[in-house]
Amino acid sequence: MDKNTLLQVWPIPAFDDNYIWCIHDGKSALVVDPGDSAPVLEYLEKANLQLKGILITHHHADHTGGIFNLLNALGPKIPVYGPVGDNIPGRTDIVMEGDKIEIDSPRLSLKVFEVPGHTLSHIAYFANMQANVVEPMLFCGDTLFASGCGRLFEGTPTQMSQSLAKFAALPKNTLVFCTHEYTLSNIRFALAVEPNNVNLISWAERAQELRQKGLPTLPTTIGQELQVNPFMRCDQAEVIASAKAVSDQTDLPTPAHVLAVIRAWKDRF
Repeated sequence: MDKNTLLQVWPIPAFDDNYIWCIHDGKSALVVDPGDSAPVLEYLEKANLQLKGILITHHHADHTGGIFNLLNALGPKIPVYGPVGDNIPGRTDIVMEGDKIEIDSPRLSLKVFEVPGHTLSHIAYFANMQANVVEPMLFCGDTLFASGCGRLFEGTPTQMSQSLAKFAALPKNTLVFCTHEYTLSNIRFALAVEPNNVNLISWAERAQELRQKGLPTLPTTIGQELQVNPFMRCDQAEVIASAKAVSDQTDLPTPAHVLAVIRAWKDRF
């Protein structure tokens, strides 16, 4: 098979709302955050794909729980990439900020970002400027969601703000492969923050149509999120005004201060 065969990315549904992303060239595959092995094994067999690697963004069980079963079923020598500092079952390769992962099959080069917030050691994987990648791709785990961001279980609002700023600097056409179908609930909250955002209102209608048809709302794009995601719009007037209104704070001097308010608001929404 030609090394430059265009890669495909397929969502494998798991649990209630997880997506395990399968990156493949029609023959060889990688999977991202396999919390459950059964749907992965089923899809690999159905699509006649050989698993060549596992990418882990963070340590939560719904992202790691299927690793051992996959290794037991398909071979213990499959590399498992994951962040430093976390107990990742079966991890063979620790990666950190700025690392490049070169995978031969499927042919893929990935850059690693450290994006603490949801967890302290959370990472994301970014692919760009490759012959077999039409659009840049970001596999961001639970840091960024369509119209939302991850809950701050371990990190701080400042860390999350800095992590989202890394994503905001990526090309606007970057496809964003989040790992949960949280979009409709995220949109409901985003509309509470920015009720006058016309891009968000339009996206709400489109996302509802997709879900009614049983289709994923993902991937999203960085450009889309910069228009509709309040957590990536913490420098915008309406987001700041809403944060001040719900917190009775008159001084929110940085995007991180705004994010802290709206993330706490989202937690109780």
